[in-house]
Parts: sequence; structure tokens; C-alpha cells
Amino acid sequence: MSVSERLAALGVEVPGVVPPVASYIPAKRHGDLVYTSGQLPMVQGALPATGKVGEGDGLVSPADAKTYARQSALNALAAAASLVGGVDNITGVLKITGFVASVPEFTGQPGVINGASEFLGEVFGEAGAHARSAVGVPVLPLDSPVEVEVVFTVA
Repeated sequence: MSVSERLAALGVEVPGVVPPVASYIPAKRHGDLVYTSGQLPMVQGALPATGKVGEGDGLVSPADAKTYARQSALNALAAAASLVGGVDNITGVLKITGFVASVPEFTGQPGVINGASEFLGEVFGEAGAHARSAVGVPVLPLDSPVEVEVVFTVA
């Protein structure tokens, strides 16, 4: 099954590329690799939530943050696909780096970034297996709760 067929089976539409919020490009190709810039969980030009991840009032729940990590991975896929002529020219996932803006006592960053990992695993199957880092940080651009960058392999 092709990547576009898997996305269709999942009911997922690839969004437009999120415009950069500073001086960088969304993705860069080097040989058979595409490196994406850090992608926020933008949906139609806006963040679905802002703030720190943790447990308690006024915080972004880990479950919601996991959903936002998935959206960030989808945005990374869109950035890479725009560079290589579509999702079907992307052959797999090499590495994910995920950042979670979290309160100091929160240690569930890997579970949050599983949202990105699991999504790309569904899309690419075995070729979606990847190396990964999940890092807690004090703040992210635009007060986003998560940011994800991906290195994809391409044909």
C-alpha cells in the first residue's frame, strides 16, 4: 500500500505547508534525506492550544499534547512532501526529535512524542521505525506545547 493510500485509509488529508515563523525553510533535502524544521501543531494557521504540558488546572494534558505531537508530525510530512513531489516519494522515517514544553515535575515526554511516532508508524509501516529523542524544555515558539522535527528518507 502506498503512503497516500495509507493516509486515505486513516482518513488523513495532508495539509498545506505551515509558513515559517522566522528565518528558515520548512524542509531541506540532502541526497536521499529530507530534514524538516521543527513543526508546531498548527491547524489552519493556528495552534490548537498553548502552554505547558503537565497534570493539573491550566496545563495542557499529556493526552492532548500527544494529539498535538501527531499533528506536528503530519505538518512535517507536509513540509517534506512539498519538497519531493508528494508523499509517495517519501520512503520512510529515519529520526524524530520531539520537544515538549512542560512543567519541571513532568517526566512523560516520551509518551507525548509517541503521538508523532505512532502516527508515522501507521503511515509508513516498517519503514516508519526510527531513532528518536523526546526532550522536555521550558518554552517553545508561540508558547506551543510541542514541536517535532523529522528526518525522512526519500526515493
